[in-house]
Amino acid sequence: MTSSSWNIARPWRGIMVATALPLRDDLSVDYDAYAEHVAWLIENGCDGVVPNGSLGEYQTLTDEERARVVRTAVEAAGDGARVMPGVAAYGSAEARRWAEQAAEAGCGSVLLLPPNAYRADEQAVRAHYAQTAKAGVPVVAYNNPIDTKVDLTPALLAELHAAGHIVAVKEFTGDVRRAYEIAELAPELDLLIGADDVLLELALAGAVGWIAGYPNAFPASCAELYHAAVAGDLDTALPLYRSLHSLLRWDSKVEFVQSIKLSMDIAGRRGGPVRPPRVPLTGEIEAGVRAATEKAVADGHH
Repeated sequence: MTSSSWNIARPWRGIMVATALPLRDDLSVDYDAYAEHVAWLIENGCDGVVPNGSLGEYQTLTDEERARVVRTAVEAAGDGARVMPGVAAYGSAEARRWAEQAAEAGCGSVLLLPPNAYRADEQAVRAHYAQTAKAGVPVVAYNNPIDTKVDLTPALLAELHAAGHIVAVKEFTGDVRRAYEIAELAPELDLLIGADDVLLELALAGAVGWIAGYPNAFPASCAELYHAAVAGDLDTALPLYRSLHSLLRWDSKVEFVQSIKLSMDIAGRRGGPVRPPRVPLTGEIEAGVRAATEKAVADGHH
């Protein structure tokens, strides 16, 4: 069976947390708090971090902020191989520059969405990944057609992998059937769980990593769940999954950034505010996140 353990040769494996970014009340980045958060995640059983993903609000950051977030993560993680920055950009040249910045900072891999300023065709997708791969750092593709409107199908992923342009895929569609087709078409391409609420299903289907949201609030419990799931230990994994699932599904909703930050606040971590155009949660959505988080705390998750 393929190892799902983090290792220096394949540093995109294991639990890589898509980190929420701590902001001060004036919405400036709190780099000291971010460094502490990265170190805390690794101390509590996570293998590494993914800064500047959607959860990290990268679209709202200045270039200077975005670069400093990466450097902060590398220093706090103690090993740049444990850091997989998001390098998404509208232009392929810009994505390559962010990949080069990650390489210069010592990162072990990068996470790249397909072009998403428009509904790109497969020719554009292939060119985008080829250009970014020239930076020389391993590229993990991120398939999220729900938001990007560009679908990295199993056949296209197999093409990108055969060309040497990607080493893994973060699969967010929630369609577990794709795991088996990816394994048939590209058996050496690493499948990474991309949505928290299909963790068990994708782990059983052969995933070797998890780009994770909810460990930001409950790293130890999420690590226990992940390791049991990839080991096929259903006696441990299934009760944990059932206990956490009402929380994990918020990772797949439009309000996932605010939801995870609110859960962090309730769990005793500082999630804090979000930058516009996102707005704080209110009404039924806030109540739903709060109830699911309080249930997880009451169930002893941490």
